[in-house]
Amino acid sequence: MLLSLKIENFALIDRLELDLYAGLNILTGETGAGKSIVLDALDAALGGKVSARVIRNGAERANIEATFSTNQAIAQWLESQEIDAIDAETLICSREITIKSNRTRVNGVVVNKQQIQELRDRLVEITAQGQTILLSQSAQQRELLDSFGDQAFNQAISLQRQKVAKLFETKERSRKALFERQQNERNRLQHLDMLRYQLKELAAANLEDPDELEQLESDRNRLAHSVELQKQGYAVYEALYQNDSGNACADLLGQAESILTEMVLLDREAEGILELVSSALAQVEEAGRQINNYANRLDSDPEQLETIEQRINQIKQICRKYGTLPEAIAYMEKLQNELAELTDQSISIEDLERKAESDLQSLLKACKKLTELRRQTAIALEKAQIEALKMLAMEKVRFQVGLYPVEPTALGSDHIVFEFSPNLGEPLQPLAETASGGEMSRFLLALKTCFVQQKTRQESQADAESSHAKVGTMVFDEIDTGVSGRVAQAIATQLWQLSRSSQILCVTHQPLIAAIADRHFHVSKEVVGDRTKVQIRLLELEDRKQELAQIASGKSAEQGKRKKEKGKAVLQQGTDDPALSQAIAFAESLLEQAAAIKNQK
Repeated sequence: MLLSLKIENFALIDRLELDLYAGLNILTGETGAGKSIVLDALDAALGGKVSARVIRNGAERANIEATFSTNQAIAQWLESQEIDAIDAETLICSREITIKSNRTRVNGVVVNKQQIQELRDRLVEITAQGQTILLSQSAQQRELLDSFGDQAFNQAISLQRQKVAKLFETKERSRKALFERQQNERNRLQHLDMLRYQLKELAAANLEDPDELEQLESDRNRLAHSVELQKQGYAVYEALYQNDSGNACADLLGQAESILTEMVLLDREAEGILELVSSALAQVEEAGRQINNYANRLDSDPEQLETIEQRINQIKQICRKYGTLPEAIAYMEKLQNELAELTDQSISIEDLERKAESDLQSLLKACKKLTELRRQTAIALEKAQIEALKMLAMEKVRFQVGLYPVEPTALGSDHIVFEFSPNLGEPLQPLAETASGGEMSRFLLALKTCFVQQKTRQESQADAESSHAKVGTMVFDEIDTGVSGRVAQAIATQLWQLSRSSQILCVTHQPLIAAIADRHFHVSKEVVGDRTKVQIRLLELEDRKQELAQIASGKSAEQGKRKKEKGKAVLQQGTDDPALSQAIAFAESLLEQAAAIKNQK
């Protein structure tokens, strides 16, 4: 239940604190006095869409704070969101709006849009004038139908909807796979020819080693310079091992080794030097043998050189088309895999067609079951709605939930249409096409009544998933649009009955509805200095009489002010003004009538 609302620098409101009560809270005032501003502020505190334009002129920021009483379901939600409770009895939702940003908080903790929406659904249900437009939309009617009924039935529909949604996704995947395969089949042969041509070209090149090109270029350099390399090899051999002058490195080291051998016989200290020279001699001799073998192996071989040149050209031609050699090898492997997939006939088009048809039939079967559940819910909703409408002075009304087959979607295969006939002898027609403004208002109020009555019957069930369950506050913004007289009285009675199970905050222009309030607030605009601001005042009995008299007479604010001043004099001293006396008497009769209705319930 909404306990209080604090508003600062919001539209025409500079600072306002409003305490709310259980039961039926009515707000009245002239058109444009600011009644809807109060409701807009509450909507903003609960995450509603706002812009910086709502900040009062001259202020830097607007602040709204709504305090609610809490319950076990709210406490569990706070715990799931890791938000600390202020205490065991209250919850605070606040909104700070600046030019650059705005933040929504719950118990001082900043929350995101999804979080505040989840909490909002558990706290309030706001019925604004524009909601009658939403009510005429098939999607909204479907959601209302699916959420009506007891907890067990709601759960059955919810589970079936989930099953339908899952099967719809499966059907869409198989349909897409079949479509793509059919599209691919049209181009498959042409694509296969291209793949096979490229693979033939790559396979003919016999590409295996990513380093082959580098090795071939090395071999080409060696063969192209074989004569030069052979001459240089022999020159090295002569320098290291053997030449006609006897000055080869091996000869000189051999001489040094002989001298050192004689030295060691005289002084063993030279033995280490002898070992170094002997090792060097052995390495020089080995190097000489290897360079000689290398030079002997070198062969100019023009044919081999030409073969290598051809292979290099072949590989480079492949690389110009397919990238580097490693990339060409990788691409060839990719083509082989793609070719295998295209030639894989393990899953034929016929198999895909059978799979798509099977998935479609499974979806249709699930949709049929969902339709059956909806038909059962529709019967219950029709009965409850007609009873509620009859209480709102529509004794001859007919109402039916039409379920018309459509192509299956993730939401089922039903097009939901609320069909309505307010007058005897008139055919059922879609609600949006036949209901007047006043009839739409009554239809909406009756619908809310059905859901609240259903909730009341299920009070012991904690259905946190339903937007119509566990709602402590219901807000109605001019639900009485387009009605008067007996109909307005019926709406007043219905609102009062609803307020026995849920707190109601209602904006109205109807004296019949205002008279039945548990608490009656007057909203007005007043000029203070050079600024206009909105004020709200809780009316006591005598002030209520004046307000009801003013609403009934339809006087302007200035006329109403004078009338109230005269009215107070009438109540205190009496008057000779027949019109004024009649207005006051009418207001008193409304209050007496409202008291009688309350005493009967």
